Amino acid sequence: MLNDIRSGLRPTLVFTLLFAALLGLAYPALIAGIGQIVFPWQANGSIVRDARGQAIGSAIIGQQFASPRYFHGRPSAAGKGYDPLASSGSNYGPAAKPLADRLKGDLSATTASPDALAPPADLVTASASGLDPDISPEAALYQAPRVAAARHVDPATVRALVDRHIERPLLGFIGEPRVNVLALNPALDAAAPRP
Repeated sequence: MLNDIRSGLRPTLVFTLLFAALLGLAYPALIAGIGQIVFPWQANGSIVRDARGQAIGSAIIGQQFASPRYFHGRPSAAGKGYDPLASSGSNYGPAAKPLADRLKGDLSATTASPDALAPPADLVTASASGLDPDISPEAALYQAPRVAAARHVDPATVRALVDRHIERPLLGFIGEPRVNVLALNPALDAAAPRP
């Protein structure tokens, strides 16, 4: 009986080690190598750099912009806001009081004046991940007058910059038009530098 156990255990251990090496080491190394060769920017985190070459963020992870001189992204429910280690939505139901309170705060912070149009939904609602780096073109254009006033530039200049940063749907029909906030704000600094 002991020989039967040994003879059955040996191939089991060999195959376990073989597949652990194959699927746990060789396959991930192959995929990482292909990623580095074919898509190096994406494989390394889609890091956005400023004019001096310093990393300022990732094109695929939203971040907080609080100054009125910048375009603001979607609100984040991830941790204390835009925390990639706590990526998630709030999971509040539509009638939850904490959600209603947060929305009221976001609405009052977003709306420029009491008689202004209601802001687009993506300026007051968090995404499922809490890390969405993009806003709709309508949300960017809604913020253009505030940004132009804070920078003392013509609103048409800011709107034209937004128009140049609209990313169209993939193949013309996959996804929605969007504006990456981290790409837009450095372009804004270049086009309308701080006084």
